[in-house]
Amino acid sequence: MRARRFEKMTAESGKVTATSRKRRWPWVVGSIALIFLVTCGACLSALTVVWRGGLGTGGSGDAVAIIRVEGPIGISSALSPFGGGVHSEEIVNYIHHANEDPSVKAIVVRINSPGGSVVASDEIYSELRKVDKPVIVSMGDVAASGGYYIACAADHIFANPATMTGSIGVYSQVPNAERLMKKLGVEVVIIRSGPSKAAGNLFEKMSDEDVAILQAMVDEIYDMFVNIVAEGRDIPVEQVRELADGRVYTGQQALELDLIDELGNLPEAIDHAAQAGGITGKPRIVDYQAAPSLWELLTAALTQPRPSISLEDVLRLGTPVFLYSYIEP
Repeated sequence: MRARRFEKMTAESGKVTATSRKRRWPWVVGSIALIFLVTCGACLSALTVVWRGGLGTGGSGDAVAIIRVEGPIGISSALSPFGGGVHSEEIVNYIHHANEDPSVKAIVVRINSPGGSVVASDEIYSELRKVDKPVIVSMGDVAASGGYYIACAADHIFANPATMTGSIGVYSQVPNAERLMKKLGVEVVIIRSGPSKAAGNLFEKMSDEDVAILQAMVDEIYDMFVNIVAEGRDIPVEQVRELADGRVYTGQQALELDLIDELGNLPEAIDHAAQAGGITGKPRIVDYQAAPSLWELLTAALTQPRPSISLEDVLRLGTPVFLYSYIEP
């Protein structure tokens, strides 16, 4: 009898153990997967750090650094999981490292951008102004608005005859969904501390006073752009104002208006930079390229689609943003 009870208890214990093992199995697999992802993340992070340090032709001679400003210009961190375009934080870091590198004798900034954030454009421009080496700009398809703003920090500007540049100006757009909300039967109550608090929010039309305030800010930022061009290109302010109505110019037109110095492409810009930096012979190239961030690599690998729009995106629509940006037709 005791033997049977023991066998029964042993069998039940075996079932409990097996059940417990089944319950623990997903946790074990999950833990292994988590460790694997963390390890991969660390490796990818290290790879990203190395990649972001610059790619070059090898060798140890005097070099020309190429820093690329490609895509819409923003100020958000390059470590954003859904980053896009170019981030001023990253470009400023590249400029600083190139300027501190004693083997780099000149910097070529390759611009292919319609512009973007006013602050981000100015951050890149300001960092270039600190450089104590020759700075040469090579324009690609588009170097307009904020892209041209950055170019004004250069000692010499090259553009292709068909490059789209200029677009000297600033704008801010504020959407108004008040009528849509009424049609949907949604009433939004705004409680504010002052008449201009929440100005430009998505749910009500801006007052004339608030429009005037915003216009004054746009005018101030526009004047800053005009003065930057006048100083960088050695053109009288009033002459710049005549050109700065927001229109774009081809590279050929920009040359005739003194907005650039010379027609040419990236190879010509590199040769000019090498000569300006006192490099004899063919220079070594250090190409600072924006590598995908850790998050971008992981999300691409996992093929996670980005939501088309979020609540945060909607709320941001009501925040006035000033842009040095060219809107392509």
